[in-house]
Amino acid sequence: MRNLLKKSVLFLIIAAFVMALPAAAFAATPYVHDPMENPKAAQDIIVDPNAVYGYAPNPESTRLGGYAKYDWSDAAVVAEMRKDREAYHASVEELYDMIKAMKTESKSIEDIARAVSTRRNEIRLESYRDDPEGLEVVKKSNLETYGNENGGTPDYFFNKYGSWETVLEKALSTNPGADAVLGLYDKYYDTYIIPEAEPATIYVVKEGDCLNKIAGRVYGDRSKWTVIYNNNRGTIKNPDLIYPGQELAI
Repeated sequence: MRNLLKKSVLFLIIAAFVMALPAAAFAATPYVHDPMENPKAAQDIIVDPNAVYGYAPNPESTRLGGYAKYDWSDAAVVAEMRKDREAYHASVEELYDMIKAMKTESKSIEDIARAVSTRRNEIRLESYRDDPEGLEVVKKSNLETYGNENGGTPDYFFNKYGSWETVLEKALSTNPGADAVLGLYDKYYDTYIIPEAEPATIYVVKEGDCLNKIAGRVYGDRSKWTVIYNNNRGTIKNPDLIYPGQELAI
């Protein structure tokens, strides 16, 4: 009887400890490649265990915030959005093949952006092959807008955006965060240009520190404690238990 009582008390203690852990500690990505490790995706999405694919648009995101109003736990709603997203990807599949091939050849981001942007213009014009009048209208519009009847040149867009990564993104109108919330992140992973991580800064844990306090100090956002946790899983076994002197990669 005494042993049974001890086991019951121990079970209750463990259960209480588990329930007290942050929910994000148990959130597991459904993907082989974690979208939260991609800065471009991570800024537009949040981990949501109730969402169909484990992620939902971040309400504070400039690009995806407007989609946060939808119910991302509703499989029918998500399936309809996924279908539209797949249709878009199909329309630029040729460009994805170009990116994959050029990345394999270790081409620079500038080379890739120039090639994809130029081909994107050609594809738009080719879509009017059976509509000569429409083609003339488009060429006239391009000439008035970009000074080039074939559309904006890579240099035009670079001067406008100041980044070859952005030139490529605009040519594809792609968003890895959108793919993540729709179950497509792994499928199109090879087409993303992911910025190389900056060298990690080492933060030494101080007395009274906790992950959300550190996140507030280094990122200005306490909710980003999960970023620190995910980057230091080999060091942090329990996100609620860190100790003074522990070194964390930021």
